[in-house]
Amino acid sequence: MTEPNSAPHDERDPAATADANETRDDDKDGHKPRDSSGWDGKLRIDKMTIGDEPRDPHAQVVSDPEVSDDEGPPPEQLAADEDLLDDTPEDEDDIEIVHSKISDMSALRLERFKQMKRLCLRQNRIESIAIPEDVAPTLTEVDLYDNLIAHIKGLDAFTELTSLDLSFNKIKHIKRLNHMTKLKDLYFVQNKISKIENLDGLSNLRQIELGANRVREIEGLETLTGLEELWLGKNKITEIKGLDSLTNLKILSIQSNRLRSITGLEKLVNLEELHISHNLLTEISGLENNVNLNVIDISANPIEHLTGLKGLKHLTEFWASNCKLSDFNEIEKELRDKEELETVYFEGNPLQRSQPALYRNKVRLALPQVVQIDATFVKQV
Repeated sequence: MTEPNSAPHDERDPAATADANETRDDDKDGHKPRDSSGWDGKLRIDKMTIGDEPRDPHAQVVSDPEVSDDEGPPPEQLAADEDLLDDTPEDEDDIEIVHSKISDMSALRLERFKQMKRLCLRQNRIESIAIPEDVAPTLTEVDLYDNLIAHIKGLDAFTELTSLDLSFNKIKHIKRLNHMTKLKDLYFVQNKISKIENLDGLSNLRQIELGANRVREIEGLETLTGLEELWLGKNKITEIKGLDSLTNLKILSIQSNRLRSITGLEKLVNLEELHISHNLLTEISGLENNVNLNVIDISANPIEHLTGLKGLKHLTEFWASNCKLSDFNEIEKELRDKEELETVYFEGNPLQRSQPALYRNKVRLALPQVVQIDATFVKQV
């Protein structure tokens, strides 16, 4: 379990707090956020094979989706006659050029790589997708993260794709993807998308990331019955709905939105993780049918009383930092019977701030089964 943000509790309005949170990158292979700041957009930065020094992966990303960087000086671009792949054998199946100021994909002459399975051109200056159709039969993964792409075009021939990453671009509309029926992973983190649409036909999709966009309503997901992970953090969503058909969903992340209640989860009987921190929740409710939940993160919500956890026998992690909890008796009543519970986070609550020296021992007495309290391991596994 990774350590959450241990900064002092912010007494500002939770909505303002949610909007002001800095974006943070996730562990490449982990499902849970690096901390409880409400950001769930994974950077997934891989090794660098060709190109300049990478941008600082920890540099702050503009967290307000309404901010636009359309105006500014023209970016430095790669000369059209420069061949960065000149020394790459033509039977190479993994092409990766990162942070190299590429603007014209045609200059790379990718058609020579007839066995290419993966193409990664992240952190460049690409404005339009121009992958030669010659490589369509073998190409399964395209990563164009952090470019200048405004429209999803040029992918009509690529029916074998299983993974498409268009995060950190300038896309406003989800279009022209229905033919990619083998797609399993789809990433649109930090774009300008306001509507979830045009996903019909993607029945094999297992994961979709739409964090840090402009989405106000959960819709357009009804046909994605195989979906297992849905990431919607840092949007403008006010209600959980439109998920009834997603009965295979295991992870729902809807942090840093504008939710005032937990609703619409009744049919998600296979849900294992619920990340709903940095909203406007005043109570925990609506989880009666989600008996397979093992991770809940309700941090940074104005919740005063711990209730609504009855029946969640498989809970292993419970995050409730920076709420308004003050009663140790409620903690014992709601969580002591959770025999599988290993990790709890309560720092930043009145029950911790009022008695910081005694706080951890009181939690241990109330929950003797736990192994970790906040960032501290209190017993050996």
